[in-house]
Amino acid sequence: MKILVLNGVNINMVGQRGPMYGSRTLGEIENEIKDFAEKRGADIEFFQSNIEGEIVDRIQRGGFDGLIINAGAYSHYSYAIADALDCCSAKKVEVHFTNILAREPFRAVSVTAKHCDGCITGLGAEGYMLAAEYLLWRK
Repeated sequence: MKILVLNGVNINMVGQRGPMYGSRTLGEIENEIKDFAEKRGADIEFFQSNIEGEIVDRIQRGGFDGLIINAGAYSHYSYAIADALDCCSAKKVEVHFTNILAREPFRAVSVTAKHCDGCITGLGAEGYMLAAEYLLWRK
């Protein structure tokens, strides 16, 4: 199974953004996800962009069986990414480092989550591993 881990706006800054996002860098987290998923027989690709259109383009390009997406703040208002997810037939899991339901009111709503099979929120970087486990279990 090929899994795309797609990270959006400001996710490249984890490890520098403050304690709620943890101290590990995106590269360190990607290495952990890669080790975790490859041990379970998955092929992993990573993509990160701060540009909404690039995220849409990558989803539309396809070439993956499962998608783990953390669109960052775009989760709360990007109907373009939501529409791209809606058109994507792969299994999809949305991940958030923090519990979006316990944050500012505008963050409690994800316009992208309803186009995913599930949403993992508030479990830090470990949410990516749980998402990969689900995708591999559901293959």
